[in-house]
Amino acid sequence: MVQTVSIVALCLFAILMVAVGVISSKHTKTMDGFLLGGRKIGAWVSAFAYGTSYFSAVIFVGYAGKHGWDIGFASIWIGVGNAILGCLLAWLLLAKRTRSMTHTLNVKTMPEFFEGRYHCTGMKIYAAIIIFIFLVPYSAAVYKGLGSMFNAVFPSVSVTVWILIVAVLTAVYLVLGGYVATAYTDFIQGIIMIFGVIAMVIAIVMNPAVGGFSEGIAKIKAIDPMLTNIWGGDNWKFLCTNILLTSFGTWGLPQMVNKYYAIKDEKAIKTATVVSALFALIIGCGAYFIGSLSRLLLNNQLPQGGHDAVIPSMLMQALGGSNLITNIILAVILLLLLSASMSTLASVVLTSASAISVDLIPTVKKNYSAKHQMALTRFLCFLFVGLSFWFATMNLAIIVSIMSFSWGGVSGCFIGPYLWGIYSKKVTKAGSWAGMLGGLVTVGGMLLFDMMTSPQLANGLNAAFKAASANAPTYGVAAMAVSLLIVPLVSLFTKKLPEEYLEKVFKN
Repeated sequence: MVQTVSIVALCLFAILMVAVGVISSKHTKTMDGFLLGGRKIGAWVSAFAYGTSYFSAVIFVGYAGKHGWDIGFASIWIGVGNAILGCLLAWLLLAKRTRSMTHTLNVKTMPEFFEGRYHCTGMKIYAAIIIFIFLVPYSAAVYKGLGSMFNAVFPSVSVTVWILIVAVLTAVYLVLGGYVATAYTDFIQGIIMIFGVIAMVIAIVMNPAVGGFSEGIAKIKAIDPMLTNIWGGDNWKFLCTNILLTSFGTWGLPQMVNKYYAIKDEKAIKTATVVSALFALIIGCGAYFIGSLSRLLLNNQLPQGGHDAVIPSMLMQALGGSNLITNIILAVILLLLLSASMSTLASVVLTSASAISVDLIPTVKKNYSAKHQMALTRFLCFLFVGLSFWFATMNLAIIVSIMSFSWGGVSGCFIGPYLWGIYSKKVTKAGSWAGMLGGLVTVGGMLLFDMMTSPQLANGLNAAFKAASANAPTYGVAAMAVSLLIVPLVSLFTKKLPEEYLEKVFKN
């Protein structure tokens, strides 16, 4: 019965996603419409688009399963940090100024923003290359977790089949409807995610193995008191690093920032600020809370497959069987994971495709018509979804390595020039370049140092690299800090942009 209910739910979901893509296609006649929905996206849709791009299936199966199991209830602070710092504070500080300046400069992408803000085409090319190098491989990461969950429900079906289904569905509605389709499917998917998380929390807490909220906490404390330590005990440094990376990292990620470009007006920004924070609070805290209870459902035994199998195993344990209600809840959770992955994948792919068609090619090819640009962008969306599928199924070592550093690497390059760029006229072109290069050098330098000093170096460079990759969150946080500090510092001693040019940039 579990499989029957799940298949029906998946078929209905697929039909709905394709229908949204077809309906949205009428709004994608121009590049501005395809990439930003004509800059007329409403508050709730923008907020849900931001939230669903933020949380992929990785948070449920990867992060929540691992951190909930290892750290316990203190891991919920990551969800709180994502809501307050990654959503509420981000929207309060960035949305209004970003929307205003991108309208003034008439730019559609973050590389175009850097070119317009700092009057430097080379900066646009560099930013586009960074996006392509890091985000195309990162798109493969959004499939992580889907395989484990779907394999638990459909053990006889290859994981590759489910990844292919996600890729095809995403490609169809993205190529047809562009950002409009992505935004409205994100809204639908966001609703599914909220209902899925709430249903998951209720079902797990009411399970006899947990016995209710207070009883569950008492049982976890009996297993290990450290797991109920509100500050994480010995894990507090690790916890803080992950809060900083996953919260402030969104401030410099182009697929997140472009949500500010597309929102229709300042009134919508106020509503979206609150809605996105509440969405993140529900999804983030719900996911980590469930992960913290996983030991009770699994008899304190880490399942075969390690941390990635924690959430799928506990859900099958709690919701499997022949009960129709629990089967429906499990089907909703499957759609939750599917929605989380598809929304993030669509956002990342659209950002990567525009980096090539909008930011790179026009700088080397003259007389590049809008019609050709549109056709190429659609083709690249299709191509990059295909590449993400290939990367995910082939599990190439170099791609997996780049994925580890993608979040911190991209944000570490962009956060300083972007944040200071929307606030200060004193930031110089040289200061911005210093921030972009400093973030990348920080990640690369720390990685190289850890590799050269790693005991695993005796087993070869690959072993040393793998060992150093465990510190990727620390590299990302350090890169963001360097970028934020070095931009204003270098700007103090370098040539300012012409005052008349800055007046035009900041005129609103």
